[in-house]
Amino acid sequence: MSESRHPHSERRLRLGLERLGLDVELTDPLMRYLAELEKWNATYNLSGIKIVDEMVLRHLLDSLTVLPAVPALVDGTRLIDIGSGAGVPGLVLAIARPGLKVTTLDSAGKKARFMRHAIRTLGLANADVFEGRAEDHAPAEPYDFIISRAFANLSDFVTVTEHLAGPDTRWLAMKAHVDDVERASLPDGYVIEATIRLPVPGLDEMRQLLVIRAT
Repeated sequence: MSESRHPHSERRLRLGLERLGLDVELTDPLMRYLAELEKWNATYNLSGIKIVDEMVLRHLLDSLTVLPAVPALVDGTRLIDIGSGAGVPGLVLAIARPGLKVTTLDSAGKKARFMRHAIRTLGLANADVFEGRAEDHAPAEPYDFIISRAFANLSDFVTVTEHLAGPDTRWLAMKAHVDDVERASLPDGYVIEATIRLPVPGLDEMRQLLVIRAT
């Protein structure tokens, strides 16, 4: 492992990986991803979070909580991240699970360019980028999982991505808070199958994952 420019952040990530039951060997590639994000962020403002310690918590560990929560994210599974931004959670999950087939989607050119750069730099053969709106993406086959941290409304999340789904697809909505009105706003034919708490190691804030399916 190369000498880290952020040893405290690296220790925090390692401890977080241990608490999530994930391989601590992921520390190196995940910190390499953050190093690229930190460099690009200085010029292109890809993320409002500038401090690497906070990136470990709010980008890396926040994203990785999905893995123990959704055991079905196994080798060969097709996942698309809608509104991926700088690759969160999509590229983080691709790093942690090399057997996943991950597509990240964002309409912002600078964010798509960064994600392509990160994929090349880290050698992520299991990830690709679609630059554009979800409505314009026409995959050759449906995705098994559609995930997002970016959609403000569950109804919109499902509506703009339903053409990307097959009969067994699950939507994974990472949310801080969802009230009863938003839960009830899902279009006819969709239900919340599960609500799973996502405890982020080192972060004392509410996080949850809503798993949605078609009926």
